[in-house]
Amino acid sequence: MYGKSPMRAVLFLLGIQLTALWPIAAVEIYTPRVLEAVNGTDVRLKCTFSSFAPVGDALTVTWNFRPRDGGPEQFVFYYHVDPFRPMSGRFKDRVVWDGNPERYDVSILLWKLQFDDNGTYTCQVKNPPDVDGLIGEIQLSVVQTVRFSEIHFLALAIGSACALMVIIVIVVVLFQHFRKKRRAERAHKVVEIKSKLKISKNKNPDISWC
Repeated sequence: MYGKSPMRAVLFLLGIQLTALWPIAAVEIYTPRVLEAVNGTDVRLKCTFSSFAPVGDALTVTWNFRPRDGGPEQFVFYYHVDPFRPMSGRFKDRVVWDGNPERYDVSILLWKLQFDDNGTYTCQVKNPPDVDGLIGEIQLSVVQTVRFSEIHFLALAIGSACALMVIIVIVVVLFQHFRKKRRAERAHKVVEIKSKLKISKNKNPDISWC
């Protein structure tokens, strides 16, 4: 009896150490973090995830919203085997499921954006036994018109430069083409004139030519 107690204590401590060293599985969430969209349009709130556990019927997805000007968190969307839309509130009839869990995509589509849709949208995924992990966030800004970023300006500048180069090449090619055509026409006229003079000389041999 007394001999078994130390052995149990050793096994208990060993179990605690193995549990501490065992890696804890957690769901990783990926979102664009910052998103800008035009008022009155539709926007896709993209959220993907990775998990060590296979995706099954136990998967749950919860979307919530925190207004930028403050206030309580609001329910946006819920998924568990089937999508569940909000039956009331600001997002009623304005949000639809646009994900594919088999491809680790749990995105939603928000219709008819309004300025008061500005705020933070959170995406929480639980895929038992992977239930821990950070919650994905998207900072949505609804604007009147989309502002051009530095990348857009750079792309526009490169595109304009390429278009200008193409125009220059076309102008040079056309110029050379018309120049060669004019030379050919002049040479043809010179040949015609010489031919006419030769014919005229043959018909009037008494005419002296300088």
